[in-house]
Amino acid sequence: MTNQARPWHQSLTVLLLSAAALPPLGLVLLWIRRGTKVVWKILGTLPILGFAVAHLFLFFGLRVEMDGSVSKPMFSFGTRASHDAQLEASRAVPPPATVQAAPEPPAPAAPPYWTDFRGPNRDGRYDETPILTAWPKPGLTRLWKQPVGGGYASFVIAEGRAFTIEQRRNREVVAAYDIDTGRELWTNSWAADFREAMGGDGPRATPTWHEGRLYAQGAEGELRCLEAATGKLVWSKNILADNGAANLTWGMSASPLVVDEKLIVQPGGPGGKSVVAYHKLTGAPIWKALDDKQAYTSPMLVTLGGRRQIVTVTASRAVGLTPEDGTLLWEFPWVTEYDVNASQPIVTGPNRVFISTGYGHGAAVLELQPAGKAFTVRAVWQNTRMKNKFNPSVLYEGHVYGLDEGILACLDAETGQQKWKGGRYGYGQLLLASGHLVVTTETGEVVLVRATSERHQELAQFSAIEGKTWNVPALAGGRLFVRNTTEMACFRITQ
Repeated sequence: MTNQARPWHQSLTVLLLSAAALPPLGLVLLWIRRGTKVVWKILGTLPILGFAVAHLFLFFGLRVEMDGSVSKPMFSFGTRASHDAQLEASRAVPPPATVQAAPEPPAPAAPPYWTDFRGPNRDGRYDETPILTAWPKPGLTRLWKQPVGGGYASFVIAEGRAFTIEQRRNREVVAAYDIDTGRELWTNSWAADFREAMGGDGPRATPTWHEGRLYAQGAEGELRCLEAATGKLVWSKNILADNGAANLTWGMSASPLVVDEKLIVQPGGPGGKSVVAYHKLTGAPIWKALDDKQAYTSPMLVTLGGRRQIVTVTASRAVGLTPEDGTLLWEFPWVTEYDVNASQPIVTGPNRVFISTGYGHGAAVLELQPAGKAFTVRAVWQNTRMKNKFNPSVLYEGHVYGLDEGILACLDAETGQQKWKGGRYGYGQLLLASGHLVVTTETGEVVLVRATSERHQELAQFSAIEGKTWNVPALAGGRLFVRNTTEMACFRITQ
C-alpha cells in the first residue's frame, strides 16, 4: 500500500506532526500504522519518547535532581519561575492556618533557645522541653505549611519568630516568620543567584540569632548583620572579597558563630585569612587565622581538655583555635575526596571529639592532651562504620547515632564498634530529643526512632513536606520546624 492510499491519520506527515506536538498520540499512530515493519516501529519509538521527555521538561517543568549519593535521580515537576510565582502569591495574603486541633492559647514568651545552627551548642540536641514519644498515627499536629524559597539553610528561632535564608528569583532573602501562623513578618534581600547543578541552587548557611541581632551569610559570601525585630541592616560585607578568597564549589555553607564580642566566619582566604573574626556590632576585623582552603563545616565553640576553643574542619584538617586571637591549638589531618568535609564534629568526652565525613572516608574519635599552651592529638579509633556526608551525628549515653551514607547506624563512642545499622532514610538529617531521634528523611518524612544501642527501633513516621529534603530541622518551644527547597512546615511536638 502506498502513502497516497493510506487513511489521512496514517500518513507520514500526520505521524511526524503528532510525534512532535503530542508524543503519546504520535506513538499510537506509529503502532497502528499498517504496512510498517515492527523493527521500524521500535526504532521510531525512540525519538518519540525523546520528544515526550522534552515535553515534560519544557511544558510541565520536570526537574531531575540527584540524591545525596549522587547516584539516584529524584524527579519533581515545576520550574523555579512557577515556584517563585506561587511563593509570591502566598505572601500577598496571610497564609491560612492548618491546625488540625484547637489552637494553642497564647503562652508567655520563652527565653531564646534554638538560636544557632543545630541548636544552642550546635550538637543537634534539644533539651528545652520533653517531646511526645508516642505520636498519633496520622503524625504530629501540623500548625502551618506553606511555600518557601530555595536553598538548604535551616531555621533559628527567637522571640516568637523563625528566621531562615532563601533563594527567590535572582535574590538571596533573609526572612522572619511568625512561629504561630507562618506569616512573613519582614525580609531583607540582595542580588545573588548561586547555582550548582549537582548539589543544587541557593544559600546554604543557617543564620545565627544573638541578642536581638541576626547574622546571615549567603552562598556567594555576602554577610549581613540585621535587627532581628525589623530586618533593618546594621552592617554588611562580602567575606570572600574582603579576604581575597574564591568561592567553594558548593558555595559558602558555614553558619556564622558568635563568641564574646566576635563573629567567626570562614572565608578560606590565603595569607592567614581562612578563619576570620569580625566585631559583632560593627563588622570591624579583630583577627584572621590559618591558610586553609575551607570546607562546608560550621565553626563550634566547645571546651576540650579544660580549654574553651573554636573547633572546625577545613578542607584538609580538623583544628582547634583560641577564641581570643585565632591561635592554632591543635590539628589532625582529615583529607576527603573533593574537599567535602561537611559534617559537624561532636564532643564525646572532656578531651575527646568525634569527626566524620562521607566519600568512603569514615569517622574518628580524637583525644587531646595538654602540651604547654597547645595540645597533642591522637586518634583513639578510626574506621569506616560511620560516614556522615553532610548529615551530622548526635551523641546519647555514650553512643553516636547518625546516617552512614543514608542508613541510620549506632556506634560505641568509646571503641568505634558498630552496635546496629538499619533504617534507610536517605541523606536526611536527625536531632536528639528526650532520648529519641527525630529524623527527617531525604524525601520529606519525619520519623521517630528510639535512641537505644540495642537495635534500630522505629516508632512513628509521617509525611511532612514534599521534595528533596536536605535541610536540618529545628526544635524550639515544643515545635518542630522543617523545610526544604520548596516547602516549610511547623508541627507541635509536645503536649
